[in-house]
Amino acid sequence: MELTQMTLTALPGIPLVRPGDDLADLILQGLERGGLHLQDGDILVVAQKIVSKAEGRAVHLVDVTPSEKARELATTLGKDPRHVQVILDETKEIVRLKPGTIIVEERLGLICANAGVDRSNVAPAGEEEVLCLPLDPDASARRIREGLRAATGREVGVIISDSHNRPWRNGVIGVAIGVAGIVPVEDWRGRRDLFGYTLHVTTVGVADMVASAATLLMGQADEGRPVVLVRGAPHTRGDGTHWDCLRPREEDLFR
Repeated sequence: MELTQMTLTALPGIPLVRPGDDLADLILQGLERGGLHLQDGDILVVAQKIVSKAEGRAVHLVDVTPSEKARELATTLGKDPRHVQVILDETKEIVRLKPGTIIVEERLGLICANAGVDRSNVAPAGEEEVLCLPLDPDASARRIREGLRAATGREVGVIISDSHNRPWRNGVIGVAIGVAGIVPVEDWRGRRDLFGYTLHVTTVGVADMVASAATLLMGQADEGRPVVLVRGAPHTRGDGTHWDCLRPREEDLFR
């Protein structure tokens, strides 16, 4: 019987990331500390926060002047109006709104809370700072992939992951908001199941599955494990983007 196996390893010793840091270089250092060597077909899952930090996507709230709309929404939401203004700046459309919660379509097309603007694991206590999503996470993933390939010659995939909620389900999971070197959604229509039935509607969110598995090791609090090496994940190499993961608006039954 063929053994099917996937391994996930959180890279040790990734430091607190600062603007301008070379993430590919930090990943290579983490691999060396762990005694690990990249292989063709490996996937690196990288937490969005360190990508945003490296790309200078932090916003100091002291520099933000909230609009009247932001002040009105802040009253409903129970949030700092400056934080709300940053959310609005990253938002294409407000999808749902109730006290304590704002769900939006942000500029990357993602449907998520607060347009991905977060305060956790961003700055020391007392520093009023929030972190926005990368301007182009797919480009971020490509840069990391190209840096790793230049240094090692290996063909790997890179996923930028973020924690999102889902309709009708409790608990956040990791999802892919940027990809490079892999096909993020595979079309299984036309395949046959164990009993010969032909699949008619099945598409598989490979990048989201890998991102979610890696997020279990990354954690959500003070773990400090923002990069995970995934080996053996079934996937197809290719050029995809996070847009492949997004359901077209006309097919979205939840808006």
